[in-house]
Amino acid sequence: MAAETIPESWRPALEPALATPEARRLGGWLKAEEAAGKQVYPPRGTRLAALALTPLEEVRCVILGQDPYHGAGQAHGLAFSVQDGVKVPPSLVNIYKELESDLGLPRAATGDLSKWARQGVLLLNNTLTVEAGQAGSHAGRGWDAITDACVAAVAERDVPTVFILWGSHARKKAGRVPALVRNSVHLVLTSAHPSPLSAHNGFFGSRPFSQANAFLEANGRGAIDWSL
Repeated sequence: MAAETIPESWRPALEPALATPEARRLGGWLKAEEAAGKQVYPPRGTRLAALALTPLEEVRCVILGQDPYHGAGQAHGLAFSVQDGVKVPPSLVNIYKELESDLGLPRAATGDLSKWARQGVLLLNNTLTVEAGQAGSHAGRGWDAITDACVAAVAERDVPTVFILWGSHARKKAGRVPALVRNSVHLVLTSAHPSPLSAHNGFFGSRPFSQANAFLEANGRGAIDWSL
């Protein structure tokens, strides 16, 4: 957690998780990894970008990812998103294909989803860091409890919110948050992951974007502009 500032709106929800020995071990381990010369993505100061761009009280939709992209210049703290000017990754290409099919929106040239985040779409990875070139390398190091606390903070509110769960990993994470099942004010959408390995097994044709907007509008929370 070194060099990361917890956004004010998320502090009450995260303070208990951040006070645990596991969280302190995570911070020490990340420092040691970088001190040993390992490249960690996304860069320091951007690892909590999802929370910074989407304050807790503004969350309308949650999209859960697994861990950051592990290529140079890709990850910038938002799930499924890459920095502007970087080639759009295959999973995001498929997200754009479904967006075009669902809402008729043209496929964006940029892979930067910051516009969604600023409208209340929490683009949260389960693990918030990764070693360069090593997918999943920071899984199980302590991020889970912190990001579980983020999901719980959203789910425990009596504010109608959409949770979009793509793939088994996202469903398992949501399964660790009892409020997501207990609180019936929310809409939970599940499908296959948009990865090229699974998108044809139920992601394409799932229409999450139109369903999310219909629910949000019906509950007085306003539609999200998914165009980029």
